[in-house]
Amino acid sequence: MIELHNILFFGGSYLLGAVPFGLIIGRMAGIDVRREGSRNIGATNVGRVLGKKFGALTLLCDGLKGFLPMLAAARLLPASEQKELLVCLCGALAVTGHMFSIYLGFKGGKGVATSLGVFLFLSPAATGISLAVFIAAVGLTGFVSVGSLLAAGLIPLWLWLLGASTTVIVTAAVVSALIWVKHHENIARLLQGREKSWKTEKKQR
Repeated sequence: MIELHNILFFGGSYLLGAVPFGLIIGRMAGIDVRREGSRNIGATNVGRVLGKKFGALTLLCDGLKGFLPMLAAARLLPASEQKELLVCLCGALAVTGHMFSIYLGFKGGKGVATSLGVFLFLSPAATGISLAVFIAAVGLTGFVSVGSLLAAGLIPLWLWLLGASTTVIVTAAVVSALIWVKHHENIARLLQGREKSWKTEKKQR
C-alpha cells in the first residue's frame, strides 16, 4: 500500500520537475525560447538564444529540479526496505515532469539537465565520468546532442562498474532511455546530416 507521504513526495517531485525554468528565464529576458533556436526550453537552447549566463542559470535550475526532490526524500522519508526505490522514483518523476510538463500541456524539454541532477545524486563519480565523455564528444563532433546521448547512455555502465545497486542502475537506465526517446528528432537530423553544430555556429559568428 502506498502511504500518503510517498504520494506527496511523488507528486511534489513531478510538479517541481515540471516547472519550465528555461521558459521563465527566457520570458524574464523578453523572449519566448519556444519560438527561437531549436525551440526547446532546455539550457542548450536558452544559451544559444540568450547567451551563456542565461544558459548556465537554466542548467543550474533544471539540475536542481532533479537533485533536490531526491535529497528531500532521502532525508525526510522514514527508513524502510523500499526507501532507495522511493528516492529513485522521485528523481525519475522529476525528469518526467520536465519532459512532460503539466504546465505546458504535457510538453517539455529533453531532460538532460534535470537528469544530470538525478545522476549526480545517484553517483557523483559516475556523473563525473559521463561529464568527461560529454565534453570530449562535443569537442570532437561539435554536436551537443551527441555528447548528451553518449553521456546518458553510458551512465548505467559506469554505475555497474562502480558497484551500484540494481535499483540505482535500473533508474539510470530508465532515465537514459527517456533522454534518448526525447532526442529522436536530433537523432534523425544527425543521420540526415542536418543537426546544428556549435563549431559551425562559432564560425558564423
